[in-house]
Amino acid sequence: MTNEIIITGFGGQGVLSMGKILAYAGLLDGLEVSWMPSYGPEQRGGTANVTVILSDEAISSPVLDQYDIAVVLNQQSLDKFESHVKPGGTLLYDPYGIHRLPSRSDITVVEVPATEAAIASGNMKAFNMLLLGALLKLHPMVSPETVIKGLEKTLPERHHHLIPMNREAITKGAELV
Repeated sequence: MTNEIIITGFGGQGVLSMGKILAYAGLLDGLEVSWMPSYGPEQRGGTANVTVILSDEAISSPVLDQYDIAVVLNQQSLDKFESHVKPGGTLLYDPYGIHRLPSRSDITVVEVPATEAAIASGNMKAFNMLLLGALLKLHPMVSPETVIKGLEKTLPERHHHLIPMNREAITKGAELV
């Protein structure tokens, strides 16, 4: 089992954090893991993406041109990465700010209204965990409980009070698909 994933959007949307948490969960589950972030010089608002590979076999290279799964959070990322999803793969996207919908018929396309759900919950910081919950519902490569353990590893201890909110967001995200 190998999952080659790209998560892509604007800086500040939790793209890199989502990838890091997923990678930690993979490590905790005993998988081979690669986590490779890419971002521009802008801290917030610039484009950012992260490639995560989770596998039960050795990973030969972290550099990919085609992905099993793409999680797309803005139009620029959709325009750039839709064509890089392998035939039969999955593209998850948040429709907020998307004016041209995905058009491929050889992949599974899933709309996840995470921005809408985050606004309704009153907590935009839950946005990326909503998407991660949706991803794990469609592709249960790691368990939500392992993701929570990954959160405990990646979040500074001063932010551990946010873990219950993140747990709720993961559960809600799974309900969105």
